[in-house]
Amino acid sequence: MKKILTILVLTTALGACSQTEKGAAIGGLGGAAVGAAVAGDPVQGAVVGGAVGAVAGALIGHASESGRCRYRDRHGRVYVDRCPDGY
Repeated sequence: MKKILTILVLTTALGACSQTEKGAAIGGLGGAAVGAAVAGDPVQGAVVGGAVGAVAGALIGHASESGRCRYRDRHGRVYVDRCPDGY
């Protein structure tokens, strides 16, 4: 039951993220899991795998956000709109 609630909370939290942020989170978790399983030292493997996975996931997530940029107004609210020309 705890695992189901944890997964539900994590997926709900990711719903408010951009594709780049989702990719970084999923890539980091997956990379950490694979790194810990494959490396001789599980802690070092998780750290390195998580870092590499987060960067790779962010790059893949960003590539799927064609023409959309995230902006923050002076009140701290984040919104998504078309990117400026040449971006």
